[in-house]
Amino acid sequence: MKFSIVLPTYNRAHMIHLAIESVLNQTYKDWELIIINDGSTDKTKDIIDKFIEKDNRVKYLYQKNKERSAARNYGVKEAKGNWICFLDSDDIYYS
Repeated sequence: MKFSIVLPTYNRAHMIHLAIESVLNQTYKDWELIIINDGSTDKTKDIIDKFIEKDNRVKYLYQKNKERSAARNYGVKEAKGNWICFLDSDDIYYS
């Protein structure tokens, strides 16, 4: 696998679908998306689960709230790609 995309999130149920869809819509397909839920108390996991069901490149990790840096580090530790990319849950990748 070429790229691991690390996406930390916290209480972004209302917008995380935009970040995930922006990765799914990339023309380059050799990637994994690692989403780290940093202790969300909203329906963030429910939204993520819908994407996991459709695409096995989308991975889900959970941790108690430790802030973004700890979530990113956890994602990097679990990454399998040759290259690491970061995406925040309120951002999108352009195709």
